[in-house]
Amino acid sequence: MSTRTTDERAFRELADTYRHELHLHCYRILGSFADAEDAVQETLLAAWRGLDGFEGRSSLRTWLYRIATNRCLNVLRDAGRRRPPEPVPPFDPPEPSRRSEVTWLQPYPDELIEDSEPGPEARYSTREAVELAFITGLQLLPPRQAATLVLRDVLCFPADEVASMLATTDTAIKGMLQRARASLDKHRARAAHRPSPQERALTRRFADAFTAGDLDGVIRLLTDDAWLAMPPAPHEYHGLDAIAGFLRVTMAVPVWRGFTMTPTRANNQPAFRCRHGDSPAGLMVLTLDGERVRAITRFLAQPEPRTRPR
Repeated sequence: MSTRTTDERAFRELADTYRHELHLHCYRILGSFADAEDAVQETLLAAWRGLDGFEGRSSLRTWLYRIATNRCLNVLRDAGRRRPPEPVPPFDPPEPSRRSEVTWLQPYPDELIEDSEPGPEARYSTREAVELAFITGLQLLPPRQAATLVLRDVLCFPADEVASMLATTDTAIKGMLQRARASLDKHRARAAHRPSPQERALTRRFADAFTAGDLDGVIRLLTDDAWLAMPPAPHEYHGLDAIAGFLRVTMAVPVWRGFTMTPTRANNQPAFRCRHGDSPAGLMVLTLDGERVRAITRFLAQPEPRTRPR
């Protein structure tokens, strides 16, 4: 066996210990499970190719995060990749309340989220930092602000290491972090998931009403300011009247009679795997606000991991 083959195997074994956390890091910045997979693969390939240049002035973990973060920022510079094709519904939907800016958003299965003890400077726990309001809020930030916030407030890298990763100064990092925190806090105040002690009963009632086509039953479980989003479709419906108008049309489609929902979890929130008969029909994630549902995010497709992050 050649020395290079042995070295490559040793590197893969070492790098694989960071693969899962790198995948979650890339997902936070990119908002897309599939794009995060690509970014991690490119990160590990770039690290292997550049291993001779690694001087050990930082830890291997810090070096890998530097490569991964900059790979994500490169992806975000390619504006064309941000907008997936808009799906065509099998019915004529009513006019939406607004068009979403974040149509590339994808869910992240709870089974892949590993609990880890946050550092003393962490502002967000591992699970809190994967909820939909958090991930969506990051997508609305300038990319370098989003990366700075994740590296400092979730992963607790020191400011000087973050500055080195992003090739900037400690002062610039401080300014970006302040602006990112203010913007994200404002978004999360409107959209954060606030779990209820009766979460299981609430989600069961929701699923029963939804699959039965009981429109009034669904609406009774929503907050007055609830909204419905359907990535990658840009349509959003805000308020009870708008949501009822959309669901009334949807539930009238003949295929609805075979619609089923199986409980699961994604993004640290209650979710359902959806099916039309024998065909997969995406994933629905609920954002709760106490005893009511604040948001319904119906992902029209659920990406399957090409390789399971470890």
